Amino acid sequence: MKVVIRVDASLQIGTGHVMRCLTLAEALTKQGHQVHFICRSHSGNLIQWIQERGFQVDSLNTSDSIQTGEEKCSYASWLGVTQAQDAQACLPLLKTIAPDWLIVDHYGIDSLWHKALREATQKIMVIDDLANREHDCDLLLDQTLGRTSEVYQPRVPAHCQLLLGTHYGLLRPEFLQWRERSLQRRTVPELKQILITLGGIDRDNFSTKVLEAINGCQLPKATEITVIMGASSPHLKIVQAQAKKMRYPTTVKVGVSNMAERMTQSDFVISAAGATTWEVACLGVPLMLMQTAENQATIMSTLIHLKAMFAITPTHLAVDIRQLESLNSTTLATLSNAIAKHSDGLGAARVVDVIEGETCCVVT
Repeated sequence: MKVVIRVDASLQIGTGHVMRCLTLAEALTKQGHQVHFICRSHSGNLIQWIQERGFQVDSLNTSDSIQTGEEKCSYASWLGVTQAQDAQACLPLLKTIAPDWLIVDHYGIDSLWHKALREATQKIMVIDDLANREHDCDLLLDQTLGRTSEVYQPRVPAHCQLLLGTHYGLLRPEFLQWRERSLQRRTVPELKQILITLGGIDRDNFSTKVLEAINGCQLPKATEITVIMGASSPHLKIVQAQAKKMRYPTTVKVGVSNMAERMTQSDFVISAAGATTWEVACLGVPLMLMQTAENQATIMSTLIHLKAMFAITPTHLAVDIRQLESLNSTTLATLSNAIAKHSDGLGAARVVDVIEGETCCVVT
């Protein structure tokens, strides 16, 4: 089976869309399928990163977007061109490859783009978590916790299969491999290692702001902090400079390849409320989340209701971060048990099964 994935990363978009598509691509490749990427060369793109993982990438040039009355998507500017222009650029590539599946993960793309490329593929799959626009697709994946079919049914064709909820979370195999060891580590919880991961780009420099806030907290003297950053982050040097000012030993790691292992070795994680949430949940690490994008609002509200994490907000950061001072063995254990039940690390395999047609879709 041939699969083409249309996805972008940029300083504006971030890296999460590409990372979850890579997870799905690797799961498909493991089953013997051919996967090809199409990406636009925005500043902060991950084209080389994808190629280094063995995938062929067709790169689309960036240009000034010419918005028309047809562009109804509020994230249209993220595409860099109009949907019609992007579809026109993709069409000859798709005709050459002749894919069985075209998988799209892009907030700047909706049914206008899908319809333009229907002739070039057998089926279309959409990966989304906004539920705010129409899609002309055969399969739609939204791994948001608590997502139900009602929000998508008016926005997709009647025949479209819906894969909804963290049951279908796209996690790399390493998280499942480390899950048991990480959960065992939580049997005698303590606060010594804090991991901060606020996005590969962290456009608003929340990493520095969180470090500054932690510096005002009274934490155990043995506390150590690790900050994970992407190599394309525009604030990397600022974060590194702040790390040197910290009262607690602080290390900044760039472009790590063993995230599951690092999370397993951590006692607490401070993260943006995106896809990383389900990675941390799979490992059962107590968690503090910050909403850094519109699409993270549902995750935040649901987990707050379930009392499965601590929440911090950019506007009350200095106050909210002091919740760290209340952490003890009982609180850490409670948070771990609450979050671990929402992600088991098997989602990518379930999605591949549906794509291959070996299992029936479950609509929630």
